[in-house]
Order: sequence, then C-alpha cells, then structure tokens
Amino acid sequence: METGYVTSKGQLVIPSKLRRKFGIKPGTRVNFFEERDGIKIIPVTAETIDANKGFLQTKGKLLKALMDEKKKEREL
Repeated sequence: METGYVTSKGQLVIPSKLRRKFGIKPGTRVNFFEERDGIKIIPVTAETIDANKGFLQTKGKLLKALMDEKKKEREL
C-alpha cells in the first residue's frame, strides 16, 4: 500500500512509484469515481484510451461524424 497526502489547496500527491507504474506525468488528466467505500482515481493516458476504444460499438460512425464536422469547421 502506498500513501499520498492532500495539500492545503486540496491537491493530492501521488507517490512516484505509482506515477511511474501508471504512466502519470505532469499534465495527465485523471478521472475521479465515487465508490461506495471510497474514491477511485483513473489516469487518462494513451493506454487507457486505447484499451477503451470501441466500447460503444459504433464501428467508426462516431469518429467519421467527428472528422466530417472538423472538416466543415476548417473550411469556414
């Protein structure tokens, strides 16, 4: 078990061993989930995104719609 500390500004210090293990670098976004017995912190890294690709089962339709929208924005 690792222990971290909360600063007076409410910032959480994550031990370096865990930062290295989970690829948490300065600027890495983290998601907080309220659980019945505590808080779960999930780093949003490239690996996390890759692991969750396709979970909506849209077979690329949403990506295509997003890319089409971006293309329209660039033309303006």
